[in-house]
Amino acid sequence: MTATTRTPAATAAPTTDRLRTLVADVREAVGRGLPPDVTAYLVGEKLAPHLGAEGLLTDAQCAPDPDHYRQHLLHAESDGSFSIVALVWLPGQGTAVHDHVSWCVTGVHRGEEHERRYRLLPAEAPGGSARLVATEDVVNPQGSVCGFAPPGDIHRVWNGCEGEDGLAVSLHVYGADISRLGSSVRRVYDLPADA
Repeated sequence: MTATTRTPAATAAPTTDRLRTLVADVREAVGRGLPPDVTAYLVGEKLAPHLGAEGLLTDAQCAPDPDHYRQHLLHAESDGSFSIVALVWLPGQGTAVHDHVSWCVTGVHRGEEHERRYRLLPAEAPGGSARLVATEDVVNPQGSVCGFAPPGDIHRVWNGCEGEDGLAVSLHVYGADISRLGSSVRRVYDLPADA
């Protein structure tokens, strides 16, 4: 396992009326002060009705990067309690295997995302190495929502769509200040993985 490199986050982009409503909905759910797994569930309920809606994101917030998936910071709560980002994926772009610094809720706004989830197995003998075991493969279509809270949040995500119009856009709500951290990734895993 290696620590991930933190890159500075950009200032949150201009917001739409629909995005302001989503921020208020998330603020209400997070403000309840419930445990992380319950908070993730409640945030998922608030996120779902906004997915796929016209006017949620600007064209600039859906702009991809030709070299790797792109993160657009949409909102960072002033007290650091949550952030909302849009991740934009061209076909074939994806993450490394990683886990997170906080609870996370993901909703697919456009296209679909593929996800492989893993479980970390400790070394079987002294001097041995830990390994990852794939536990589930999921295809998340437009409108789908999933959430989790550490531990047990090891996964990798990619856009498995093909073709010129295979753009995928997802919204991620994290229980952390991404404007300060630059990323929600706590650790990148470079361990052997069983398929």
